[in-house]
Amino acid sequence: MYGDRETIRKILKESGDTWAVVGLSSNQDRAAYGVARVLQQFGKRVVPVHPKAETVHGEQGYPSLDAVPFPVDVVDVFVNSDLAGPVADEAVAAGAKAVWFQLGVVDEAAYERTRAAGLDMVMDRCPAIEIPRLG
Repeated sequence: MYGDRETIRKILKESGDTWAVVGLSSNQDRAAYGVARVLQQFGKRVVPVHPKAETVHGEQGYPSLDAVPFPVDVVDVFVNSDLAGPVADEAVAAGAKAVWFQLGVVDEAAYERTRAAGLDMVMDRCPAIEIPRLG
């Protein structure tokens, strides 16, 4: 299980309110767009990270995680599983407190590396589904 209730609660309630959403663009048909909106509704600052560096939901976008000029607390990953491991490694290097791999994003080796580096991590879950459950 890559998302026990306590870790989910800790990331959503205690890890901080600045969430870099890797893969977030202005494409309203993509899941990242709707999830980012839900995160904002629950008080999270959403930082779009996408090669296009678009402004999304009123927040300036950046082309990569290392281009974000301020600390991020949680890195929410909306990329294919084969690209997710390097993003998790970048999150560790950036000093994030937690990494969240979205539904369908699975990389067990990245999960183990990220946890070994001291970060909380959830994999194959969606914060937009989990956050309303916390109340």
